[in-house]
Amino acid sequence: MLAYVLKRLLLFIPTLLGVLLVTFVVIQFVPGGPVEQYLAEARANVRGGVESGGSNYRGDQGVDPKRLAEIKALYGFDKPAHERLLQMLGQFARFDLGRSFFQNKDVWTLILEKLPVSISLGLWTFLISYGVAVPLGVAKAVRAGTRFDLVTTLLILVGYAIPGFVLGVALLVVFGGQLQWFPLRGLTSATWDDMNWGARIVDYLWHITLPVTAMVLGSFAVTAMLTKNAFLEEIRKQYVLTARAKGLGERQVLWKHIFRNALIPIVTGLPAAFIGAFFAGSLLIETLFSLDGLGLLGYESVIRRDYPVVLGTLYIFTLIGLLTKLISDLCYVWVDPRVKFD
Repeated sequence: MLAYVLKRLLLFIPTLLGVLLVTFVVIQFVPGGPVEQYLAEARANVRGGVESGGSNYRGDQGVDPKRLAEIKALYGFDKPAHERLLQMLGQFARFDLGRSFFQNKDVWTLILEKLPVSISLGLWTFLISYGVAVPLGVAKAVRAGTRFDLVTTLLILVGYAIPGFVLGVALLVVFGGQLQWFPLRGLTSATWDDMNWGARIVDYLWHITLPVTAMVLGSFAVTAMLTKNAFLEEIRKQYVLTARAKGLGERQVLWKHIFRNALIPIVTGLPAAFIGAFFAGSLLIETLFSLDGLGLLGYESVIRRDYPVVLGTLYIFTLIGLLTKLISDLCYVWVDPRVKFD
C-alpha cells in the first residue's frame, strides 16, 4: 500500500507539469493578452476624452515605445516564453501563485476571498444531494417495479433534464420577482452587520435557498439511480438468498448484509463529490444570482486574460483533484479490505 501511494504521489509531478505546459502553450496563441487589453482601454479612454496614464496612447502615433516596453515588463512579457514558464514553475513549486494583473491582489488572497461563496453553494448541494439521493435510491430498490419506483424515476429524470440555469431563471421570476418570497441576489442582506446571530442565520438561509435549489434538483439524479442499481445488483446475489434461507428478517438482510456491499461505489465517490462541491461551483448559477465565487473568478480571469489567476487556480484545482482521486482509490480498501493494489 505504501509503495502504491508513493508511486501515485510521484505521478502527480508529470501530470501537473503536463497540465500547466499545455495551458501555458495555449495562452501564448490566444489573442488579446493583458498588454493588448491595456492598450485597448487606453485608446477607448482617449477617444472618450478621458486622460489615461499620461501619454500611453497618442492618437495616430500609437504608444510611446518606452512606455510600451514598461507595460510589457510590468506584465512579465519582456522575457522569452521559456523563461516565463520556468519562472512560473519555480513559483508554483513554492506554492507562490503570483499576483493578479488587474485586481492588484495575490492569487491566494483572491481564492480565499471567493471561497466562502463556493463553500456555501457546494456544501449545501453536497449534503442535500446525498441526504436525499441515498435514501431515495434504497427505497426505489426495495420497491423496484412499483408505482413509487416509476413515479420517482419520472420525477428524477425530469429534474435531471432541466438545466440548473433554466431552473434558476424560473425560480427567480416566480419566487423572487412575482411572489417576492426570496431575494434576487447575494448571500446576505445589506444590514447583515447590524443583525444578531439568529437573524443572520435566517437571512443567510433565506438568500441561499433559490441558488441551492437550482443546483440540487438535477445533481442527485445520478446518485439516486446509482444507489438503486447497486442495491438491486446485491439483492440478486446468492449470499442474500442464503441469509433469507437462514431465517433473517428483510430489514436485517438489507442493512446488515446488502447495505455495506451496495454502498462501495457510492462511498468511494464521496471524496471526489465532497471536494468537487467546493471547487466546481456552477458559473451560471453564480452569475445568475450575483454570487461572487470561484466559478465567476475563473470566468472573469479568462475573459480579461488575467494569466496568473488562470494558471494559479488551475494549478491548485488540479493538485486537489489528483489528491482526491488518490483518496477515492484508497477508500476501496477502507470499504472492502479484500481489494488489493498489487
